[in-house]
Amino acid sequence: MQQLARQLTILFPFLLSLLSVAQTSSPLSYPEGKRGDQVDDYHGTKVADPYRWLEDTDSSDTHAWVEAENKLTFAYLDKISYRQAIHNRLTKLWNYERFSSPEQEGGRYFFEHNNGLQNQNVLLVSESLNAEPRELFDPNKLSTDGTVALSATAFSDDGKLMAYGIATSGSDWNEWHVRDVDTGKDLPDDLKWVKFSGASWTKDNKGFYYSRYDEPTGATMRDTNYFQKLYYHRLGVKQSEDKLIYERPDNKEMLFGGGVSDDGHYLIIHVSQGTSPNTRVYYKDLTQPDSQVVKLLDDFDARYSFIDNDGPIFWFETNLDAPRGRVLAIDTRHPERANWKTVVRQGPDKLEFVAIVNNSFLLGYLKDARTEVRVHDLSGKFLRNVDLPGIGTAVGFAGKRKDKETFYAFTSFISPTTIYRYDPVAGKSSIFRQPKVDFDASRYETKQVFYTSKDGTRVPMFLTYKKGITLDGQNPTLLYAYGGFDISMTPAFSVPNVVWLEMGGVYAQPNLRGGGEYGEQWHLAGTKLKKQNVFDDFIAAAEWLIANKYTSTPKLAVRGRSNGGLLIGAVLTQRPDLFGVTLPEVGVMDMLRFHKFTIGWAWTSDYGSSDDPAEFKAIYAYSPLHNLKPGTKYPPTLIATSDHDDRVVPGHSFKLAATIQADQAGPAPVLIRIETKAGHGAGKSITKLIDETADTWAFVAHNLDMKVALQ
Repeated sequence: MQQLARQLTILFPFLLSLLSVAQTSSPLSYPEGKRGDQVDDYHGTKVADPYRWLEDTDSSDTHAWVEAENKLTFAYLDKISYRQAIHNRLTKLWNYERFSSPEQEGGRYFFEHNNGLQNQNVLLVSESLNAEPRELFDPNKLSTDGTVALSATAFSDDGKLMAYGIATSGSDWNEWHVRDVDTGKDLPDDLKWVKFSGASWTKDNKGFYYSRYDEPTGATMRDTNYFQKLYYHRLGVKQSEDKLIYERPDNKEMLFGGGVSDDGHYLIIHVSQGTSPNTRVYYKDLTQPDSQVVKLLDDFDARYSFIDNDGPIFWFETNLDAPRGRVLAIDTRHPERANWKTVVRQGPDKLEFVAIVNNSFLLGYLKDARTEVRVHDLSGKFLRNVDLPGIGTAVGFAGKRKDKETFYAFTSFISPTTIYRYDPVAGKSSIFRQPKVDFDASRYETKQVFYTSKDGTRVPMFLTYKKGITLDGQNPTLLYAYGGFDISMTPAFSVPNVVWLEMGGVYAQPNLRGGGEYGEQWHLAGTKLKKQNVFDDFIAAAEWLIANKYTSTPKLAVRGRSNGGLLIGAVLTQRPDLFGVTLPEVGVMDMLRFHKFTIGWAWTSDYGSSDDPAEFKAIYAYSPLHNLKPGTKYPPTLIATSDHDDRVVPGHSFKLAATIQADQAGPAPVLIRIETKAGHGAGKSITKLIDETADTWAFVAHNLDMKVALQ
């Protein structure tokens, strides 16, 4: 029977898709979730929360509900005949060799590698640029299912030691160890309760700075995280004896990132508060053993990112009086603002990153969400542009002031990530590693369009599709966006999206307000009391695609993750008539309680808080969970979350699913897919990614009535 089904998939995809529709169109019987009588009072407004019990992910009731929901979801997906064909194509396409940009320390080159279908990348080290690399760390050996990931690395200045963080089941909690690069063996050092932190070695290679929390006393997956502290760990010393460098018992929300300057003279402490783009910068003179921490920039009035220093002269990238960014020099001997000097002025494009290599600034800009890189000397004078391979995204360009080379990764929607070596002396790039992918990019094209949002704002959007498509409104289209936290959505190669293109789909990616594509003003225009602008921008993108006949409502799927999951949840409630399928994934759905879990409090800089009366009113007006209405015909919806998501806790998606299933008046399915032994997304294994994507594309294709015929 299975052999016959496979033959039919190849010979008669249209017939099989009709059979699939018949199999899955019968009404679904959703698990019965008990309704509690919880009611909260927000500034005089009574708000019911009948599924509050689903916030407790450890309870037997929640476990039973999760099991029943997954049983229903996978029974539905199992009946979609071409789901396996999609899975097969994803597996074949993902099976290509991939590299990261090399990092050089002590004459050695460190980079990640994946031979194709390894669940996690393997860290390699090479003694020279062209020497045969050897394995330094393989996280795949730490688990049988790929659920242990290498989350971060830091190499000593001589290239002989590596501090590294390990994350299990997608958790934000990391455990840090130290490995001898020559022997490949670990030292006894073991650091726990590390979260939202990297590591930075001292120049004597005897220890490093890192940040951590006190050991939690409650539910580590749900409890709030406050009072992070900055420590110095000396090799061979127990973590309990690590030296506390800085803490702020007067401000539980401060987060600390300690980095040693390249000359080894200073410890630079970046101080953030939640996800606010504004920062503070402190420093400590490491040449003086008993030196105190100096509060260099403590007004919390702008973003300040330390670039490098020339003795006591510190260079910063900042958006102070420059919402699109500039380079600033501060003499720490005379730190008064009157003495600050602008080295590179703000330009028309968003300044995204700055590095110093070969005694020159390498400045990465976003021009309508596409990367441009420009070279300036240390006085700020423009020298040249870096010739990039095309329209896309370039990241990397790391290095030290005297380095004569650097590396960067370049990608676009149809170009897999290629690693380039850049010679700053000659001003030329050369290919270092180029992948070979089973995908014919010449059959597809990307273009950028601009559309008008509800209030007249001009918004850019990238469109990628097969050349020669007919604009008849019948093209299956996936609209994906984010719109928040100053994050820029730029072109990038994605195996799932490439398979979507091969399935005949159009991929659309708008750059909504709330993101960082045009600087801080663009970001702020999509925050707090102005968050509705983000949803209006997204709805306008959908309406533009329909008006210009790229697609139509029955052929339009919308997708977003995390803050983007909130986006999909909000537009689902505001315009359920506009979309053919909605995919809200790991989203912030209960906007009244998000700040009560893990690091959720940090997001109030973008969202505001229900504790504030004015902000409560704005949040309550769009909170996905609280704007679902009984008796509404919602489009086919597949909610996604993970049981170990300790960033956006799964209770958000659980409560949304239970509510929308109870409110659904139409025949369209509303399902939730709950991944096990996974977190918010970082470090997810290739196996899980393939399974998740195959399920998602099968659900979309089935509900958009697509005719799936993959090679």
